[in-house]
Amino acid sequence: MPINRRRFLKGAILLPGISMSSSSLFAFSENLLKESNKYKRVRPKDALWPSHEKWEQLNKAVNGNLIKVESPFAACKTTTGNIACEELFRNLKNPYYIGDHPALTQTSGWLDAWQTEPSVYAVAAKNTADVVAAVNFARTNNLRLVVKGGGHSYQGTSNSADSLLIWTRAMNKIIVHESFVAHDCEATQSPQPAVTIEAGAMWLQTYNEVTTKSGRYVQGGGCATVGVAGLIQSGGFGSFSKNYGLAAAALLEAEIVTADGSVEIVNACKKPDLFWALKGGGGGSFGVVTKLTLRTRELPEKFGAVFGKIKAIDDASYKLLIKQLLELYHTQLFNPHWGETISFYSNNSVNINMVFQGLNKEKAEVFWQDFKNGVEKFPEKYTFEMPLTVIDLPAQHLWDIDFLKQYAPQLIASDDRLGAPANNVYWASAKQETGQFLFAYHSAWMPKSLLQKNKQYQLANAIFAASRNWTMSLHFNKGLAGARAGEIIAAKNTAMNPAVLDSFALAIIAGEAQPSFVGLAGHEPDMNEARNGASKINKAINELLKVAPNAGSYVSESDFFQKNWQQSFWGSNYPRLAAIKKKYDPEGLFFVRHGVGSELWSDDGFTKRY
Repeated sequence: MPINRRRFLKGAILLPGISMSSSSLFAFSENLLKESNKYKRVRPKDALWPSHEKWEQLNKAVNGNLIKVESPFAACKTTTGNIACEELFRNLKNPYYIGDHPALTQTSGWLDAWQTEPSVYAVAAKNTADVVAAVNFARTNNLRLVVKGGGHSYQGTSNSADSLLIWTRAMNKIIVHESFVAHDCEATQSPQPAVTIEAGAMWLQTYNEVTTKSGRYVQGGGCATVGVAGLIQSGGFGSFSKNYGLAAAALLEAEIVTADGSVEIVNACKKPDLFWALKGGGGGSFGVVTKLTLRTRELPEKFGAVFGKIKAIDDASYKLLIKQLLELYHTQLFNPHWGETISFYSNNSVNINMVFQGLNKEKAEVFWQDFKNGVEKFPEKYTFEMPLTVIDLPAQHLWDIDFLKQYAPQLIASDDRLGAPANNVYWASAKQETGQFLFAYHSAWMPKSLLQKNKQYQLANAIFAASRNWTMSLHFNKGLAGARAGEIIAAKNTAMNPAVLDSFALAIIAGEAQPSFVGLAGHEPDMNEARNGASKINKAINELLKVAPNAGSYVSESDFFQKNWQQSFWGSNYPRLAAIKKKYDPEGLFFVRHGVGSELWSDDGFTKRY
């Protein structure tokens, strides 16, 4: 609590009569300052900001891996249109360039919400000991601490001005196990195939080791450059979640550095409460995860995709098309084989980007044949702007870089920096969002009850109304209704909002511009465009919420201004998460906005509210 003013004044009156050396007097004064700042983290201009000597001590403790972070945008403030600045903005469309820079994040900012800002210092951690040193330094010196691996947070949680950054990107070892049992679980668990992944590894690296090289599958993210640790802690979905379940449910064990600097091995047998919290409780709130072990699964023979684009001639035909797609999904695709998205546009067109597993091309085509025939029957109403196409490929080659470069080069893009590793590739479709400046972003779990025949028209009308304002997408792989029974049971034992269990899809409505920064001449966002976009996106989500009024939202893909976020992100699991947070981080060293326990702090994480 704040320092007692009367006690402080009494001490000040007595000071002249107390004999002290200069060093003890300094220590006494510093302790008073610490007491008065007990509920306020320090900034560089504050008296208690660590001295140069203290930072040097930290640098030695982390073997020279302390970085004084400089903003790369300084190059843009000298003269407008200079070569260095233009090169920087070209690189901001390269996710590997962004990931390799401690001052950058994969999203550049959000209208009226946040903008990427560099930490003052970063520990480029190479091992767990570096993380421990950084955590202890931040706690001892009352610093705002930030943790970043992949840096893909739409909410901006992996950056903060005036902070110390723990940057785990260099911690990227991956070890595949034929037989793994979690520590102290020998009596209750049978050995199983697994993979141990350090916190800074990305999903492409992980799939390369597990699938391409080892012929197994691990449930992870669809985006190649997303960090493994962040996705698992947020719950995590992949393209095939209806078959393989929630990514967090595959967690067998984690190594985590807690607020007191302890290195803990957590699993179902050791600190099971903290282990449970890491399975969907949100990244950066309970400690710094340094290593995770995930179960791996058998690989099907084939993975495949169905894509195409259909345009309706008028609104009435478009509404009918939406209804037909919902019926198709409910009767043919609402099962573990199918995932990914169907998007609905304001120009009365629909874009299909679905994937499948456990089928081959010929079997997959059967699921779509009646729908395709029905559309083709009315050429006066519908046009295939992109033909409905079904493809498959050997599952082991889905993330095989050499295979993709040879047989599907149009699907991937490469890190084009001079000397970049040849394996630095990513899905070409991700270019749109790389470095994005967000206008708004909403998501909502869509309950499976809306697929019932008597509700389909209601849902179709809501989708149509939403699309009058902005493009909206149904991400069928991000709802677990329709998944295999065993995966539903496993997901129940995570911290995710239980609403995901009963949802057939996650509806997402979002809009963005190219990398933009408020106050940076020549590269500022078009505020009229941004505000107009945000207004339309907000109207669109409200149309969907009319049919799903109590829908929760996915913590990793949600509104920055989300009201009642505790209920929206975690539902009935929040009280348990809050108790675990208080147990392992009672002083709130780890802070992310709208993360567990963050209601106790100001939005920037610097001042404790109570």
